Amino acid sequence: MRFAVVMRKQNIDNPWISFKWVPQEVLPDFGQFAATTKHHNQISGQFLGRDDGGESWLFTGYELNLFPDEVEGYYLNLSATQPCWFVMWRLEEDIERYIDGQSIALAKSETTTAVPHRLSVSYNEAGRLLDGGESVDNIPMTVEHASWLQEYVNEHYHPEPKKRHRPESFKGADRPVEK
Repeated sequence: MRFAVVMRKQNIDNPWISFKWVPQEVLPDFGQFAATTKHHNQISGQFLGRDDGGESWLFTGYELNLFPDEVEGYYLNLSATQPCWFVMWRLEEDIERYIDGQSIALAKSETTTAVPHRLSVSYNEAGRLLDGGESVDNIPMTVEHASWLQEYVNEHYHPEPKKRHRPESFKGADRPVEK
């Protein structure tokens, strides 16, 4: 499935920085954003609008595939209080390759722009990305998306049976047989 991410450049009241970037929403992309996508599998962003709280940017070009070897991570996500999307993003300086022509002048007014690079629904994958030093934020998942993911988990998740390992002290000594 294809998705789009709305990133929010939120104004903040801070003496050292004036804004922060946060992922705001994940939207299914059924082709309604086709005008913003440069190539089928390329990330492309466009300016959506500005209000008193900041700016919104739409990024398209995210393909989400589910894999059987990640199903435990999907299960852990769904078993949380609020299942969520995990958005891995980076502050990019070379933004020409990510922003459409109509929005490039506005994007260049800042030295960096936050660009989402990966979308995931696996708790384990998000942990690996964080361990690797990436910026990963979560966005609450809608009931429709959670039920779609739950169907996949129901079909593919088979918990490993618990195996009890006896401590070495209970196994006994390895002694030769007495005669």
